[in-house]
Amino acid sequence: MSSPEIERLIQMLSKLPGLGPRSARRAALHLIKRRDSLLDPLASAMAQAAQSVQPCGVCGNLDGTDPCGVCADARRDSSSICVVEDVADLWALERASSYRGVYHVVGGTLSALDGRGPDDLNIGALLGRVEAGEVTEIILATSATVEGQATAHYITDRLEETVVDGEPQFRITRLAHGVPVGGELDYLDDGTLSAALKARRPV
Repeated sequence: MSSPEIERLIQMLSKLPGLGPRSARRAALHLIKRRDSLLDPLASAMAQAAQSVQPCGVCGNLDGTDPCGVCADARRDSSSICVVEDVADLWALERASSYRGVYHVVGGTLSALDGRGPDDLNIGALLGRVEAGEVTEIILATSATVEGQATAHYITDRLEETVVDGEPQFRITRLAHGVPVGGELDYLDDGTLSAALKARRPV
């Protein structure tokens, strides 16, 4: 039998994505065995993150400063806003190092089953940024799921209402869906192949 302190550590670790009870127990034992090199530094890092990390008041990214490092970077193209569902999507795009604009995190997708409607997402703030700034492009980078597509359509409809003198002042684009780099056609699902055919372009 483990002590209550160890059991609590295991229970908390098991709540993390990808860690079940058995994996959490192994992780807890690993941390305790390496108290000086792992457990104490991890506890310190978590305490510091809990105290310092906060949502960016502009885009919704998580950072130790507000505005976040992306929004505060004068080298970024603030006229291009990439709309993502979650901070994890923002971080994934940043890892690719192919986009130099700014972001907006809406905080999920529309889902009737989960009771998540437009008022539960950070869409109003996006419209406010568009109305206040000199935005030339909105890139919709929502997922290719039914909920992601529905969210993209809703945001598009709301953005198209934002016009000046009867004309939209920016273009709305979406991430391409289709054959991944290094992918083989025989292993792709029908939806991916269909999207790739529709998004074909001249060579």
